Amino acid sequence: MLKLNKVHHIALICSDYQRSLDFYTRVIGCQVIAEHWREEQQSYLTKLSLNGDYVIELFSFPSPPQRPSYPEAAGLRHLAFEVDDIVGQVAELDRMGIAHEDIRTDATTGKRFVFFDDPDGQPLEMYEKS
Repeated sequence: MLKLNKVHHIALICSDYQRSLDFYTRVIGCQVIAEHWREEQQSYLTKLSLNGDYVIELFSFPSPPQRPSYPEAAGLRHLAFEVDDIVGQVAELDRMGIAHEDIRTDATTGKRFVFFDDPDGQPLEMYEKS
């Protein structure tokens, strides 16, 4: 078995760089660690942290192909964020005009969670802290 320490980062390719950068910083609350324009690829690579932990690499490419994006599609299912107060965070999504599913309860853990999408339709989840 491999001896892994933790997930280092999650890479996301966006269709509209400025829109996604705004979403992940203003809505999700990530901070920009570094932003690099890669001339040879005509794309950005921006490293984002959440509460000091490096978590997301946001990529832009000139014309990325579309990918099926719904929770049951093969491949990456969703990106989940832990929250202390699910009801308060859903109210914040409402305040910002961000559509979301109804709050559900995990049958296994009894914790509440909710799904919403990033600007490219990537499923995101907020999950109650254990």
